[in-house]
Amino acid sequence: MLKALIAVRSGSERVKNKNIRRFGNSSLLEIKIRQLSRINGIDGIVVNSNDSSMLDLARKLNCETVKRDEKYATSYISMNDVYVNMAENFPSDYIAYCNVTNPLIEDTTIYNAISLFKEHIKNQVSVNTVHLIKEFMYLEGSAINYNPMSQPRSQDLPNIYALNFAVNIISKTDMIKYKNIICPKHLFLPVNETEAIDIDSELDFEIADFLFKRKLGEII
Repeated sequence: MLKALIAVRSGSERVKNKNIRRFGNSSLLEIKIRQLSRINGIDGIVVNSNDSSMLDLARKLNCETVKRDEKYATSYISMNDVYVNMAENFPSDYIAYCNVTNPLIEDTTIYNAISLFKEHIKNQVSVNTVHLIKEFMYLEGSAINYNPMSQPRSQDLPNIYALNFAVNIISKTDMIKYKNIICPKHLFLPVNETEAIDIDSELDFEIADFLFKRKLGEII
């Protein structure tokens, strides 16, 4: 069975209460639960959180819940350890890890991710949404993706993909084994800039909220 995993915690440092504060017509958490509830191919939704109010909301929306130990909800613990803990407490063999902070991901993208995973399930793969980055990038003062002495057009830069964590499908076994939501054998599913928006700052929140309301037809 493939179930969705929504991981949320209290204590967001850059965007206070971002998971449950007013967004669009409800909240990021409720919007993601309702989206995943209408996706055929997902056999249930599990909300993993250290926050009782978020777990209460999840139960009201007919989700399974897992109370996360506070140790795994701090900002200093390794995400690798968090992934292992969540997988170990997950009640299904296959996990669709979906972030609430990607509210503009389309249903079609989730369907495509599920279809791609099922097609290659025997190969022990993960399916992960990514977006293309076409920027002139530097690391420690040196260009890393182009030669400044022969500068190309931005569209001719190498194709560098960034994980955006909107949709990630992986087996429970592999999530524990690799301590991550991406396998060595991974299949990338590219999405556009709008779908890739990940709320990580107040500006991100405001932009995503505007675009989401426009999508609903509340803003022209």
